Amino acid sequence: MVNKVFKKDENSNLQEKKGGLKTNKEIFIVVPAFNEEKTVGPIIEEIASLNYNVALIDDGSKDSTYEIAKNSQLKYPKNIFIFQHIINRGLGAALKTGMNASLLLGAKYVVTFDADGQHDINDIPKVCKPLINGETQVVIGARPFEDMPSSKNFANTVMNFITLIFYRVKVKDSQSGLRAFKADVVPKLSLLSAGYAVSSEFIREIRRNHLSFEEVTITTIYTPETQAKGTNAIVGLKILVKMIIDLFR
Repeated sequence: MVNKVFKKDENSNLQEKKGGLKTNKEIFIVVPAFNEEKTVGPIIEEIASLNYNVALIDDGSKDSTYEIAKNSQLKYPKNIFIFQHIINRGLGAALKTGMNASLLLGAKYVVTFDADGQHDINDIPKVCKPLINGETQVVIGARPFEDMPSSKNFANTVMNFITLIFYRVKVKDSQSGLRAFKADVVPKLSLLSAGYAVSSEFIREIRRNHLSFEEVTITTIYTPETQAKGTNAIVGLKILVKMIIDLFR
């Protein structure tokens, strides 16, 4: 799952010491961001303030996402690493860039975390704990569907059903953006989609590689911005078409 098409920010040091990392410093939080100038700075700074490492991927943003992230990096130069796609390549491509960069930087655990403010940073230790305790290889953060706006509840319920039909894995939240992986799992993941379909591909790869996984309930913060993004009926239809195409490859 090596993705070489990214520009490493000059302040990202790939030669950082890889051994002897302790507690939160062993954990890399991969944050894909496309036009997230309103939220990206506070999110990555709060994560870094807790001594986690942040791999921020600016996915060809047209706004000030990159400049704001750079300012945040100046405050936490040892914790925030910035990577940039010159053009917008999609969620899947951004996640692949960040996950592979995290491995190069010496991650022991890799967490994916949305940049739009919908995730609660206090849930990071919750999804990491089963990995650190050796209980499983992958953890999926499951959003309570009863708290979702009705349109998202319906779309995500349908996607769970479609994911079950196609990949024969029953999960509570197939489209969740908050996930955690042991580092040795990441190279095994064959992620083909550059877009939102990557969420279902993670479930497929769990089954294909016979990976153990757990689901933990997480908090979701709904704002007008977070409600406007993610899986809706149109996105779900696009994912379904992509899954059908992949089935006949």
